[in-house]
Amino acid sequence: MAVQPQTSALTEAAQVARANESSKQPVVFIHGLWLLAGSWDRWAEHFEEAGYVAVLPGWPDDPPSVADANRHPEAFAGKGIRVVADHFEDVIRGLKRKPAVIGHSLGGLLAQVIAGRGLAAASVAVDPGPFRGVLPVPYSALKATGPALRNPGNFNRAVSLTFEQFRYGFANAVDESEAKELFATFAVPAPAKPLFQAAFANLNPRTEARVDTRNPARGPLLLMSGARDNTVPPAMVEAAFRLQKRNEGITEFVSLAGRGHSLPIDSGWREVAEIALAFVKRFAAP
Repeated sequence: MAVQPQTSALTEAAQVARANESSKQPVVFIHGLWLLAGSWDRWAEHFEEAGYVAVLPGWPDDPPSVADANRHPEAFAGKGIRVVADHFEDVIRGLKRKPAVIGHSLGGLLAQVIAGRGLAAASVAVDPGPFRGVLPVPYSALKATGPALRNPGNFNRAVSLTFEQFRYGFANAVDESEAKELFATFAVPAPAKPLFQAAFANLNPRTEARVDTRNPARGPLLLMSGARDNTVPPAMVEAAFRLQKRNEGITEFVSLAGRGHSLPIDSGWREVAEIALAFVKRFAAP
């Protein structure tokens, strides 16, 4: 059966209403920095073909398209982790069924925040950003986030990546032609604030980059890591996995050889989506 294309083009209210009217198991997708909700459109179609209903909320006030986002970078400025997490909580509480939640990069951190609030039937965090307690900070992570973090004045600003910066942080594991296509298709400005919050989480006991890893209502969690990821290197994801394993729920880890930070959007996206789908099916059947 054909599914509705470009779910992300619908308003959030329309997506929630569509999910509730379908009575199907919802899956909420959370995008990370330098991307928009539309980066999940192929995943949404893939999951809907498997019997789920996809919900792809943006971050608060996200522009509707990549072109609009690049024309209006100021729309991203000043958004912090708590505001975005609370926004996704509001969307999820509008659903009649507890959703599975899938997030990438900073969205992977947000997926864990949402799970830690007991709001997810199952969660998948793909190349997830670090939270308080994740101690490794490899040089590549500092270099990849440097465009935002090198200037403290960026804290409440939006920051764009050059192609070279995107190539290093996202697309280092694909060829240059594909990297240029990904940059043109998906790259948008991003708020610097969440990067500062995550980078200094271990120095700030009141940080918003915090996950309740011990909540027994967290539900099953899968963490996925690209072995060549420069932005969130495997050591950071493995450290998050060790913290999450303390939870009484099921916690699993998958490493993808030869893959970078562009796992959900590059030409190998289907392999990653299949792993996530298989995990979700085990705990939140369609």
